Amino acid sequence: MKNKWAALALLAATQFVLILDLMIVSIAMPPMARELHLTQSDLSWMSSAYSLVFGGLLLLGGRLSDYVGRRRIFMIGMLLFAVASLAGGLAASGGALVAARAAQGLGGALVAPAALSLVMTIFKDDPALPKAMGIWGAVGAVGASVGVVAGGLLTDGFGWRSVFFVNVPIGVVAAALALVLLPAARGERASGGFDLLGAITSTGGLALLIYAVVDADWPLVGGAVVLLGAFLLIERRSAGPLMPLRIFRNRQLRAGNLLMFLIAGAMQPVAFILTLYTQVVLGYDATESGLSLVPISVAIALTASTVGGRALARYGVRPTIVAGLVFILAGLLFYLRLDTGSSFVTHLLAPELLTGVGFGLLVAAVTVAATSAVSPAESGLASGLFNVTQQVGISIGIAAQIALATAVAGGTSPEALVSGYHVSYLVAIGIIGLALVTALTQLPRRTPAAVPAEEAQAA
Repeated sequence: MKNKWAALALLAATQFVLILDLMIVSIAMPPMARELHLTQSDLSWMSSAYSLVFGGLLLLGGRLSDYVGRRRIFMIGMLLFAVASLAGGLAASGGALVAARAAQGLGGALVAPAALSLVMTIFKDDPALPKAMGIWGAVGAVGASVGVVAGGLLTDGFGWRSVFFVNVPIGVVAAALALVLLPAARGERASGGFDLLGAITSTGGLALLIYAVVDADWPLVGGAVVLLGAFLLIERRSAGPLMPLRIFRNRQLRAGNLLMFLIAGAMQPVAFILTLYTQVVLGYDATESGLSLVPISVAIALTASTVGGRALARYGVRPTIVAGLVFILAGLLFYLRLDTGSSFVTHLLAPELLTGVGFGLLVAAVTVAATSAVSPAESGLASGLFNVTQQVGISIGIAAQIALATAVAGGTSPEALVSGYHVSYLVAIGIIGLALVTALTQLPRRTPAAVPAEEAQAA
């Protein structure tokens, strides 16, 4: 494909927008609440609506891209995201905002797996794949950093509605450019037709699981397990399953998804706790808190776009992931030094850089492990599954670690809160340790992603 780097730029830009949107909307919530008289419950539902629809439909979105065509689903998702953003910017009530966020989640659930599967299709068996995945991982980190700053600037300068309106031209332009830059990639249609029952049970099960975890409604987990169990039974008997269970025979895919679940479940809660720590314990305002976390994203972006891709090309998946996990472990150990009198330069900066470098090293390798070792006909499915494991890992990790930290703290004094945060760091250390064991025992020693370094640098 002659324009593969232009295509990657478009796909990475949409990934950037999806991550950026999460951050800028969260920053704009307080003025939304004041203007529309929203309660904390309303704001919580505005976040949950996006997570429920996005996480619940990722698997379906990935499979639809295989059936209908990845470029087509990508375009539909971007246009839907643009229309939903317009509706959010024009919303006059909390209910309208929640509906708009749910529609944005649907658009994201279509775009995210389609975009990733297009990247894997465009760079299939290409020596430049590690470099492409490094760029992909870097863009996500930059989106998170820019979102914190852009959210404040847009909200302060143009009002909270601007954080929705900014997505409208981006979505329309991205959909138009897709016609020119992206291949009309499509997998083979299953002979048994579309698996409607599988789509219903998987979507309902995943959405219910995420809702139960986000809302800490643990009895609902049983309902989610029943639905997901029914989904697995349906997939075993379906002539054209939504998720062919044979895909899990792929050892590298299993390991890649398990690793992303563990890493997301360990590290996203740590980032969330750091925002609480800097504001509640150290007394930073929202802008200062956001800026204090920028080194993590910068380290991820720089490492993923340079060292991460080259390490993956030269050494392969397993050594690169193991090296990244070691860096993360070192950073987490440094977080245990944080107390009520810590400063940014002497206590926060070093562990942020270590964990950022670690994640930057492994993000491309984990993505390749989970998505590259499948047939082209199932790349959308693999991409959707990878996004699902990440989303579920984040939801479960944040809910469980925050609940544990709160229980251990037993109070709201800075000293009590710090003791609770330390327990969360220890849990994260244990999870990353488990991820390290998984990488060493479940990933193959050498993978197709490892190519001669000179080939990768020349690509």
